[in-house]
Formats: sequence, C-alpha cells, structure tokens
Amino acid sequence: MAFEPPKRLVRALGETSPEGDDWLRRLPELARRAVAERGLTVERVQVPGGRSSLVVLVRTAEGTPAVLKLAPPRARPAAELAALAHWGGLGAVRLLEDGAADEGVLLLERLHPDVSVRSLPEARALLEAADTLRRLWVAPPEDSGGLFETVAERTGRQAGAMRAGTPPEAGALVAAALAAREELLAAPPEQLLLHGTFRQSKVLAGDRMPWLAVGPDPVVGESAFDLARLVRDRVEDLIASPSGAAITRRRIKRLAESLEVDRDRLRGWTLFRAVESGVRARRVGRPKDAELLLEFATWL
Repeated sequence: MAFEPPKRLVRALGETSPEGDDWLRRLPELARRAVAERGLTVERVQVPGGRSSLVVLVRTAEGTPAVLKLAPPRARPAAELAALAHWGGLGAVRLLEDGAADEGVLLLERLHPDVSVRSLPEARALLEAADTLRRLWVAPPEDSGGLFETVAERTGRQAGAMRAGTPPEAGALVAAALAAREELLAAPPEQLLLHGTFRQSKVLAGDRMPWLAVGPDPVVGESAFDLARLVRDRVEDLIASPSGAAITRRRIKRLAESLEVDRDRLRGWTLFRAVESGVRARRVGRPKDAELLLEFATWL
C-alpha cells in the first residue's frame, strides 16, 4: 500500500518544521517497516488526519482493530507514549504495545476516528470535553527524568518567538499576553501532567468509554493552562456571533467553576495562548486564522 501523507500533514509540517521534508521523504518506508514488524493489516490512511502525525487504520495479527501512528521527532512521540502509559487508558486512548516509541511509532487502540465531541451541540460538547480533560490531570510519573516539558519551558520558547515576530498592530496584545505569562508563572498552584494541546477535536468516541482523548503533546504545569485552549474552541463561530464576547466570558466562568480552576488564571492563560497562536498563524502565512485569534484575544 502507498502511504501517502495527507495534505493537512504536509502543509502543517512545512509551516513549523525545517526537518519536516526529510521525515516526509522517509515516511513511506518507515510506515512499511512498522506494519511488517508488527504483522499488521492495513485498512487505510486516516484523512484528513492530524497536523503532526500520520494515522493509519490497521488490524493486528489477531484481527483487533488498531491505529498505527507515526510522528516526527519534533512531535515528541516518546513523551506522548510516556503520558499515555501513565494514564493507562483512563480518559485517554490506550497503548497496545509497550516499549519505546522507536522511530516515532505508536500502536494504539482504535476509537471512532470520524466521530469527535465536536459532533455534539456546542454546550454539551464543551462539558463532555471538560469532563474528559479532568481525568487526565494527575501527578506526573516520578521517574520521567525531564521527558516532559514544563509550562514555563514551553511558553518560554513561545514568548521568545512572539517578541521576535510581533505584528505592529498586535503590539499591545502581545505585551499584555507576555505580562500575563510572567504573573501566572510567579506562583503556579500545582504541577500536574497535562494533555498540552487539548480541544474538542482531540476527543473521540470510544467503545470502552464514551469519549477518550487522543494526540497529547504532554506538558507539566497547572490545569488552567490545559483548559485555556478549550475556551476558544469553535472560535470562528464565536467571532461570527454578535454576542461572542459575552459567550466567551460565560464559557470561562462555566469551565472554571465546573473544573474548580481559578477564573482569573484561566483567563490569563487563555489570553496568552490565543495571542501566541495568532502571532504564529501570521508568521506562517495564515492571516485569516491570525485575525480571528487576535480579535478573540481582545475580549479577554
């Protein structure tokens, strides 16, 4: 079978990863080898798939439906594997094999890849996603040995990129976002293992549980950081609504209360993450996304 990477993956790697082209060239052979070594039967490549990995629907030698995931080094597959192993299937997709993520390969249980929590009405989708996220917030493994980035480390890299490439019209927003980060990092209330890139599309329907999280980019820090990305889900709908700002404020209040997260800390991390994403979108040539995200940030 030809393991053709989906256009979304090719485009995303081209935006964010200088070494992406080399990994994409090697990807067909990496996939063929991973399939052969595990005795898998390939059904199809998942399209449109994700922005950081190739997802292949397969069956094991015993006929069990599974997912073969191949990710480049920049996606930190070893950290993903360690986080999934630590969660042990509670709230997240389950690993089907032990050991290291050699060459960025993970074998995972099959969920329903075309059914995410986004298929639900907006209010229910938000609550189901938040309930799934709550299960993932546990103490990190004691022997992780620096495998997981901290929120301070990740946002430090992002803050450096923001300072270096601030669009002139976003100067005040960037300054506010950077100031919020400094204040939030001064006294973090907890150090938990977080999903890192959580949103509604990262929650898929399962068989052993109704909803399970996939695709973590794990990080260690406070829960408000993880929840912040969920606040702006369906941002295009929020921007299109005449009451988008009020809806956003209510969403922050509802999520903070339901998950017992400090509302001001959630608002601060939502601001930082929205501005960072908007500046990055502008930098890589996605002006429409940048405009949406930066307008959203003005409401916070």
